Amino acid sequence: MSKRRLLIWLLFVSLTTLLGIFDALRSYAASYSPVTGRYYLEWNTSLAWNVTSWNLWILLAPLVLRLGQRFSFDGRNWRRRALALMAAGVFFALAHSALVVFINFFIIKRDDDLAGFLQFKYFVLMLDVLLGILVYGLILAFSQAINYYKQYRGEELRTSQLRTQLAQAQLQALKMQLHPHFIFNALHSISANLRDTESARSMIARLGDFLRLTLANAGAQEVTLKQELDFLRCYLDIEQARFRERLTVEMEIEPETWDARLPNLILQPIVENAIKHGIAPRRAPGRIEVRACRLNGHLQVQIQDNGRGLRNSQNGEASNATASETFTHGIGLATTRARLEHLYPAAHRLQLRNAPEGGLVVTLEVPFNVEADNHQSDKQS
Repeated sequence: MSKRRLLIWLLFVSLTTLLGIFDALRSYAASYSPVTGRYYLEWNTSLAWNVTSWNLWILLAPLVLRLGQRFSFDGRNWRRRALALMAAGVFFALAHSALVVFINFFIIKRDDDLAGFLQFKYFVLMLDVLLGILVYGLILAFSQAINYYKQYRGEELRTSQLRTQLAQAQLQALKMQLHPHFIFNALHSISANLRDTESARSMIARLGDFLRLTLANAGAQEVTLKQELDFLRCYLDIEQARFRERLTVEMEIEPETWDARLPNLILQPIVENAIKHGIAPRRAPGRIEVRACRLNGHLQVQIQDNGRGLRNSQNGEASNATASETFTHGIGLATTRARLEHLYPAAHRLQLRNAPEGGLVVTLEVPFNVEADNHQSDKQS
């Protein structure tokens, strides 16, 4: 046993013993009769009974704590759990009273007759049972407080990790787009359109909007689909100016999905990957399709290109190695999956597959939610 646990155990024993002594004093004082001028309860009897009663909770408290941790109150089935914990409280109180009687009459061996005690002093046991239910409730409340504190600390750690991942994603997105090949392509496209002053100005403006929107939601874990698509359009406008007729973009967005929330900076790396690996290597016209709909309580976003698709795949599904290779820029497949797992544990889907008509289809599904999560949308100071 560690020193810390030993200290906690000694403090708990001291506390229950003191409570037993105070309760014994109260019981002994209450037994005084002003008429006869004597006490009807012997001090030794009162002390033995109450100290035994309180110290028994040293054995029962760990069981109650484990019960509270096992059946913590959350948003699911809380009524059923509350009833189960109440029934357990009655059981613990009865078991506690039975142990007190057993210890006093069979171990300490009081002179009183057990049958007579149970017959004429049943009120003592009733008070002991009621007190046991109260103590059980206090221990259970302490257990629930520990559970909520652990959840709170876990949420803090989770939020901190998400903020760190988001900061890395933002820096990686900037690094990806400020990479020399991107700057060269953007400036080359602008210089090629200098004769068309209006077009050149438009491209410079979109480049500025692109960089500005990259940092616009610096601390937000989630943004609306509209915000994410605004960011994506800035990027696509620049790419369309570079590829001209070789790149067309189609978007099919259901109106009810505009306010749905999804991870910040989650779509642009997927689209950039489609252009770099699916469209840029080919001379044929390229097409990017972005579709968003509400499906079975989820927001589903699909990004499809008409490029080469995935190699070495079976049944249209990408192997881990192949999928990893396709995400060579941006936050990457591993980080994307990690963010989704942290934000929506067991409630998301990220799938890569070859389209029947050729090209790659990336399907992203997250729970459909239009309200900002305070923990996820707080901005970093």
